[in-house]
Amino acid sequence: MQPPHLPTTESAVRAIREIAEEYRLPLTVTDDIGADRTSRRTAADPFTALDPDGSLPHEAFVELDGTPAVTVRLFPEEDAEITVDQVGFHDVPRDAVPAFLRSVYGGLAHTRGRFFPPGLWLVVPLPGDTTYKELVALPHPTPWLLRNARDA
Repeated sequence: MQPPHLPTTESAVRAIREIAEEYRLPLTVTDDIGADRTSRRTAADPFTALDPDGSLPHEAFVELDGTPAVTVRLFPEEDAEITVDQVGFHDVPRDAVPAFLRSVYGGLAHTRGRFFPPGLWLVVPLPGDTTYKELVALPHPTPWLLRNARDA
């Protein structure tokens, strides 16, 4: 099942706003627009707003307050970095961001631990066969991470 296509950063921000309203979460959005303001364009000339192809890059940083604390950084290259309770997921496709957030706030995201080799992973399943899994490298995992543990 393919997620709906989000062609722009603004369309992804709108989708995140809808999820925040659905789960009654306060959110803060910070926009950076222009080649001289976006994080991946450090080589842009000063006061240059457009990319060489004539496009105007738009990057956004969204903070969702609540439990768990989530931040989403949307990049113009159609990917995102999502951080859930200090666990970072890099290179998540922009189209998958709404399903990712629904999984986290809908109770599908969970942690799995192993005794040997020791480790704790945050697992975020999406509709279809896509699952994101990241190592929890925190010395003291948050209560939300510990509360959502499942057997390996």
